[in-house]
Amino acid sequence: MAASAMAELRQEGNEYFQAGRYAEALVAYARALDLPEAGPEASQRALLYRNRAACHLKLVSRAAGRRGGVGLRGLGRLDRAASDLQRCVRLEPKNKAFQEALRDLGSSAQEKVAMTCTDSKVEAMFKLLLSNEEKDQDKKQKAAQNLIVLAREEPGAEKIFQNDGVCLLLQLLDTGHLDMMIAGLRTFTGLCRGHSSRTVVILSDLGPQRLFAVLEREDEQLSLAAYNLLQVMCETLRQGLHKEVLHKDNVLASGLKEILEVGGTVPYNPGGLRVTENTPMTVSVLLSKLYEDLKCDSERENFHRLCEDYVRDWFRDHGMAGKLRAIQTVSCLLQGPSEAGNRVLELNGIMENILALCASSQVAHQLVAVEALIHAADKAKRASFITANGVTLLKEIYKHSERDSIRIRALVGLCKLGSAGGTDFSMKQFAEGSTMKLAKQCCKWLCNEILDAGTRHWAAEGLAFLTLDADVKEELLEDKAALQALFQLAQSENRSCLFAVASTLVNCTSSYDFEEPDPQMVELAKYAKQHIPEKHPKDKPEFVHRRVQKLLAAGVVSALVCMIKNENPSLSPACRELISRVFLAVVDNPENRGAVVAAGGGKALIPLALEGTEVGQSKAAQALAKIAITTAPEIAFPGERVYEVVRPLVSLLHLTRSGLQNFEGLMALTNLAGTSERLRQKIVKEKAVPIIEGYMFEEHEMIRLAATECMCNLALSPQVAELFLAEGSDRLKLLVLYSGEEDERLRQAASGTLAVLTSLLPQICVQISQVTTDWLEILQSLLFSPCTELQHRGVVVVRNMMAADRELATKLMESEMLEILSMATRAEDKPQVARLAQECLAHAVSYGLIKPNAAAGE
Repeated sequence: MAASAMAELRQEGNEYFQAGRYAEALVAYARALDLPEAGPEASQRALLYRNRAACHLKLVSRAAGRRGGVGLRGLGRLDRAASDLQRCVRLEPKNKAFQEALRDLGSSAQEKVAMTCTDSKVEAMFKLLLSNEEKDQDKKQKAAQNLIVLAREEPGAEKIFQNDGVCLLLQLLDTGHLDMMIAGLRTFTGLCRGHSSRTVVILSDLGPQRLFAVLEREDEQLSLAAYNLLQVMCETLRQGLHKEVLHKDNVLASGLKEILEVGGTVPYNPGGLRVTENTPMTVSVLLSKLYEDLKCDSERENFHRLCEDYVRDWFRDHGMAGKLRAIQTVSCLLQGPSEAGNRVLELNGIMENILALCASSQVAHQLVAVEALIHAADKAKRASFITANGVTLLKEIYKHSERDSIRIRALVGLCKLGSAGGTDFSMKQFAEGSTMKLAKQCCKWLCNEILDAGTRHWAAEGLAFLTLDADVKEELLEDKAALQALFQLAQSENRSCLFAVASTLVNCTSSYDFEEPDPQMVELAKYAKQHIPEKHPKDKPEFVHRRVQKLLAAGVVSALVCMIKNENPSLSPACRELISRVFLAVVDNPENRGAVVAAGGGKALIPLALEGTEVGQSKAAQALAKIAITTAPEIAFPGERVYEVVRPLVSLLHLTRSGLQNFEGLMALTNLAGTSERLRQKIVKEKAVPIIEGYMFEEHEMIRLAATECMCNLALSPQVAELFLAEGSDRLKLLVLYSGEEDERLRQAASGTLAVLTSLLPQICVQISQVTTDWLEILQSLLFSPCTELQHRGVVVVRNMMAADRELATKLMESEMLEILSMATRAEDKPQVARLAQECLAHAVSYGLIKPNAAAGE
């Protein structure tokens, strides 16, 4: 008896030893040696002692290897430490301690390599920049650019700072070379970003006088780099401060006048402020943001009063120069807070003087007046006034002016007046064919590379108005040269044309909001003899689809991506909204989504969905959802970018969004939730689970289905699965009832969720039998279904319920479930279902509910 027990224990120990489970093998050998001694067993005891010694050696070797690896890591000898730990992992692959130590060592090795690499790079850059013998300015400039890149990462920024980098960068500013100065300022920006102590030191060494001197330089890139540094310094030093700004009204009263002073400056006017061609648009965006931040009518009224007083003072008391400044200020306001601009435009004498100055012989006067006239023609009432009083004047200017800059502005004025009817096909401002002639002339100006970008941008403005006519849209998309010129203009340094380009693309794709009129209201309007807008025949869906395909082939996605990458003040919230609309129109066709992702559209849509107008964010989020529905998330949004997509998609679930946006958001989240646990946790963190649960009760069948499918994938997360254990909740009951609905896809989603939950949490199996009295019939209907997917889900739930509780198994076997499972085991065309049914019967056999031979026979 003792001999057989000893042999069994020795065999057990040998199996543990071969599996690498040395501690368990040691216990088995020790138990065998504790048995009473017997003569015939002496040889076996010798083998047991030998095996036990081998176990001790293995365990000691591993422990020593691990301790040695940790010690070598502490000494910095990472290569030897890695060798020891790798040997330990090979000896015991399932040991989590060894695996964790090896992963930590790998991270340390990467950090050491990165630090060593960073040290060498910084030292090389410093050596090259400090060398008086190096005469190659290109090499020095490249070294300075490399410093910018290094300063953007914390190890590089700290190394630059520790190696007396501040003094070196100050020397770069003193060289007087433009490229070196810009590189120095941008490196300072990287050092200051998010690090308050470094910012204090740099601000002290740099000094306000040196910084202000750089700010006053005429070069735009240099002054922008200095302003960016100043802004980053302020943001870094204000981190953690939550102090309310006092006397806001006083600041607005004094600051608004200074802003209007800049906005009213005529570019290239002798004696005025030094401004660029982009300055008016930048000021307009600033004024627009200030106006949007006003909280009540009294604040807005104060804003209007300050603007009116400023324009009135210049218009009355400063002669012709004052009138020019006043009109330029009106143009600036009309491009920004248009409500304030329209109020100012209604002041006595403003409109009349604009028309009078259009006929001036002075070029500067004409430029300012024609631009103001273009911006003033936004309202239909004022457009009618200008059409009656200024069209002839604009035509004369266009035909007889000797300056291209004047002619093209007059052309844009005509374009704007010609498109005053908008998309209404029945409202023609000019004679038939006139808009086409204007469009061809705009394309001609647009393709003229001899002209500067500031002049050509007016051609884009003209097309932005004319493309409201579908005939012009079709003509433009046939002109490939004009399209490419339009895309190139959007990427030029003159960023004031972004809105015009985006508006043209929105018109070509017909991606503006359009509601079909109520037929009853149309009949009522006809009876009352009211005007009814007519849709252009070429704005039908088939024409729009063809235009979108032509734009995609011409490279519109790459152009949009470049417009977003080159962020600047001209990329206003309204402009971002237009770009989002174009993206949405392009990805509406599933066949286009791969091309959009390949061109970088997925990455470009994320910032559009996170910042801008509410409509723009929703359009961009909807475009992201469409991409995520049909494209694998890891391909469409590689790396960490996929986690940035979750928040925009969750925003589509808000009740203020349309039903289509709700549905597409749920579909996209379903795909993300099925990708990884980390993504599921991100969705939970964004508080999407309660919203998804709410949509599971939605009356709309497709939304209800999408929400249930999304919950099915989210249930793979233990955190979400545990929500179904809560007492007093109908979550589980809803899933059970949905599993018995007529909609096959809804049944698949609900039963799939039950299969997941019962696999993760066995206690849910008991609750299923308690939430409704129809649970057994619903499970039987799943197994009776001709759909293989439903059968598979149903048999998984039954298998889990039988494994979880004997009483549940008894109830199942006492019903018709036994016969159903027996039939399922014979389904040769459904091997997975048959295998799971066999497992169910095996559980019944183990409980003694059925006999083994009966189970085998069936």
